[in-house]
Amino acid sequence: MLWACCYCIAEFLLHPVMVFLYFTLLQYPFNAEPPRSALISSYVTPVDLFYKRNHGPIPVVDDIERYSVLIRGLIDNPRDLFMRDIKMLPKYNVTATLQCAGNRRTAMSKVKTVKGVGWDVSAIGNGVWGGAKLADVLELVGISKLTSTTKSGGKHVEFVSIDKCKEENGGPYKASIPLSQATNPEADVLVAYEMNGEPLNRDHGYPLRVVVPGVIGARSVKWLDCINIIAEESQGFFMQKDYKMFPPSVNWDNINWSTRRPQMDFPVQSAICSLEDVTAIKPGKVKVSGYAASGGGRGIDRVDVSVDGGKTWVEASRYQKPGVQYISDDMNSDKWAWVLFDVTVDAPQSTEIVVKAVDSAANVQPENVQEIWNLRGILNTSWHRVQVRVGHSNM
Repeated sequence: MLWACCYCIAEFLLHPVMVFLYFTLLQYPFNAEPPRSALISSYVTPVDLFYKRNHGPIPVVDDIERYSVLIRGLIDNPRDLFMRDIKMLPKYNVTATLQCAGNRRTAMSKVKTVKGVGWDVSAIGNGVWGGAKLADVLELVGISKLTSTTKSGGKHVEFVSIDKCKEENGGPYKASIPLSQATNPEADVLVAYEMNGEPLNRDHGYPLRVVVPGVIGARSVKWLDCINIIAEESQGFFMQKDYKMFPPSVNWDNINWSTRRPQMDFPVQSAICSLEDVTAIKPGKVKVSGYAASGGGRGIDRVDVSVDGGKTWVEASRYQKPGVQYISDDMNSDKWAWVLFDVTVDAPQSTEIVVKAVDSAANVQPENVQEIWNLRGILNTSWHRVQVRVGHSNM
């Protein structure tokens, strides 16, 4: 484990771009996000700029020939799958945005202290994931596509990691999704071995990870060890005692984890990345750029920007691929991926600039973070606000 922990430090030192990440180097687990301005430098997030979220030391798999994933549980034919078995299946590339449920937690903590990693707005990234569809993998053990229940009563698919974490008392990280989602080819759930056209690196799940598009990142389990077909949701810590959404009235004295279901789809979200929380500018035009995304495969129908704190709004341009018009729900759009936006506005005086997005189901971000404050600080999808201070040059 010490070696695994040292690996993340060594990798950091070998990648100069990582110098720009916000992090605590000598603290583990290793968690890092890029500066917000770098995040929108490209539609597909470079591997070195993709946020890193870990719950324990990074596992090291050295013997790839012996590495396998065991599929077991409520099925008739348990099986060990090796990398060669996975790579013999049809390969798919899925462009999908992953986002930590705690993205923008820092802003939520300003209302009242919350528990968790202090993410800014960059615990999110958009990658091109390559691998086999989970629906095809499960067919190898006799589970047909579009199956919701196995003959033995399996209704959920649990992913278990090589990763060990203190929350599981030294046991492996685990999470699950419904079998109906896992066996649906249109859900695009992947057993992935590539990221942006290259083999996964250790930070992002080498040699195999699960990618569950449209769902909070906590369900896309890295360093895959086994796949269990089970009757109920995973009973792991991160399914039953974390990543659940509670109302503001719940605190650590009265919390009852069993009253809420595990969070899956991410709500509609947007953030300004071209400006910091407080930015000094000259009077005149200012470009406002950032990202917008929604869970469940829902597209982004509109991104609105205000330069007067939300009194009036202008619509921003939205795009994914250069030269290709973005239309929500269009077959040429990447339904699991974020949308980048930009608009140029007038800022003659100091003001608050605000952004909010509307998805294809007409869901809109809530105005105030107080409305959605929760003790774990997850799903802060309130309007994103930055302050601009306009000053006059002496020249």
